[in-house]
Amino acid sequence: MRIDKLLAHAGYGTRKEVRQLIKTGAVTVDEKRVVKNNMHVNPSKEEIVVNGEIVTYEKYVYLMLHKPQGYISATVDDIERTVIDLVPPEYDHYPLAPVGRLDKDTEGLLLLTNDGKVNHALTSPKRNVVKTYVAIVDGLVTEEHIAIFASGVILDDGYKTKEATLEIIKSGAQSEVMISITEGKYHQVKRMFKTIGMQVLYLKRIRMGELQLDESLRPGEIRLVTEDEKRYLLSLK
Repeated sequence: MRIDKLLAHAGYGTRKEVRQLIKTGAVTVDEKRVVKNNMHVNPSKEEIVVNGEIVTYEKYVYLMLHKPQGYISATVDDIERTVIDLVPPEYDHYPLAPVGRLDKDTEGLLLLTNDGKVNHALTSPKRNVVKTYVAIVDGLVTEEHIAIFASGVILDDGYKTKEATLEIIKSGAQSEVMISITEGKYHQVKRMFKTIGMQVLYLKRIRMGELQLDESLRPGEIRLVTEDEKRYLLSLK
């Protein structure tokens, strides 16, 4: 890969700014000063340094976030805090985007990546990727409701959802349930429970396909996906 392209992709500026860096002698490869913008390098075999800092290059990055409540699933917003505000500085130069959406008051698993193909694969309705949530609802959930969700429910806009799997963890005046869906309509889980006269009091996503929330991550914490998790994500492309 060309050195100017690599450094621009790694967040060291535009192509023009990177060329200026090279011109000032700030870039070395294996301790030799780079003098040509079109020099080809292999970041996996050669040590690339900019202003004394070793360049760590990955074309794509995949971050698992335990999204906390109070943040919106967007890249930028003039008023609200976004999940991108939680990204550590070492990943600032990647054009990250959330995969799918979690409501502002919903917490749990959210993947952040600059890999558009993986993002599309996980969110495309045609792929039927299962998303699993734990919810606390205001009302008594029964076997009857399991059957209703399994056959699909008609939302307030007339849309009939695909079948959903509902499991009762604890039933009572407030019930704790697990619900799995393959769609991502606006406020879908909340609207589904609204059709049976119940309000969702708490919602947490714990799984997307084979990607499961790392419960050691506290809300707001983030980590790179593991190699096994990465293999799964790449298998979707």
